[in-house]
Amino acid sequence: MRSVAITSVKPRERSKARPAASAAGSKVYRPYSNWFYLPTAIIYGVLFLVPTFASLYFSLTRWSLFESKFIGLDNFKLFFQEPALVKGFTNTLIYAVITSGSKVVLGLLLAVLLTSQIVARGYLRSVVFFPVLVSTIGVGLTFTVLMNPEKGLINESLGLLGISGPGWLTDPKWALLSVAAVDVWKGVGLATLIYIAGIVSIPREYIEAARVDGATSWQQFWRIVLPLSRPATVTVIILSLIGGLRSFDLIWAMTRGGPGFTSDVIASVIYKQYQAGFYGLSTAGNVVLFITVTAIILPLSWFLNRKEVDL
Repeated sequence: MRSVAITSVKPRERSKARPAASAAGSKVYRPYSNWFYLPTAIIYGVLFLVPTFASLYFSLTRWSLFESKFIGLDNFKLFFQEPALVKGFTNTLIYAVITSGSKVVLGLLLAVLLTSQIVARGYLRSVVFFPVLVSTIGVGLTFTVLMNPEKGLINESLGLLGISGPGWLTDPKWALLSVAAVDVWKGVGLATLIYIAGIVSIPREYIEAARVDGATSWQQFWRIVLPLSRPATVTVIILSLIGGLRSFDLIWAMTRGGPGFTSDVIASVIYKQYQAGFYGLSTAGNVVLFITVTAIILPLSWFLNRKEVDL
C-alpha cells in the first residue's frame, strides 16, 4: 500500500509542489510579483528623489516663495566665501569625528563590560540605553542648565573640589566640545546595544577554546572579540558619522551656534540663512551637506566592508 501511494502521485502534481525546482532550468523563481515593489518605489521617489532634484535646481537660483531667478553657481561661490559658512563646515567635520570616534570606543568598552558576568547586568544595560530614549531638545536644555558657568551643578561640584570650571557653553574653546560630549552621552547607548548584539552572536566555542589554550582576557578580547565584532563596528561608525555630519537639534538647543560662530555646524548655519531670507544660499548649503555626507560615507562604507575577518 505504501508503494502504491507513492507511485500514484502524478508528475504534474510533483511539479506544482516544487515550483522552484521546475523553474530552475528557465528563470529564477520569485515568490512575489515585481508589482509589490511599486508602493515603496513611489514613496521613495516622492519623499527623496523629487526633493533632492528640486534642491539641486533651487540651489542654482535666487528664490522666494513666489518667484525664482536662475543665477548659476553664485550661491556656491558665496557659500565658500562666507567665513561663517566655512567655519560651520569645518566644525561639522570636527564634531562628526569626535562624536563617532568616542561612541565607537566607549560603546565597545561598555558592551564588553555589560556582556561579562557582573552584578545587575540587565539594570545597567537599561541605564546605559536610557538616554537614547530621551528627547534631544530635552537633553540639550537640561545640560544647558547643568553647564551654566556660574550656577550650574557641574561647576558647583568642581568648586567643592577646588577646581574652577570653565564656561562650558560660553567659552569659544569649550563650546563645540561640550556639545559633542553631551551628544556622546546621549548616543553611546545605541552604540553599546549594537556591540552587545555583535558580541553575543560570537560562538562561545571560540572563547572556550582560547581559555583552554591559556589565553588571557586581553588576548581573548584582542584576538577574538574585536575582530568578530567588525560588522558591529562598521555599523556604529557609519551611523555615528551620518548623525554627526547632520547634527543640528542638540547644537541649536544648547548654543545656537554661539558664542559667535564658534559652535556653528553646516545645519545650524543653513537654518540661520533660512531665517534671514537667503533661501537660495541655504539650499546650496543643503546640497553641499548632502554631497559631503555622500562623499564621506559611501567610500568609507565600501572600505570597511571589503575586508572579511580572518580567523
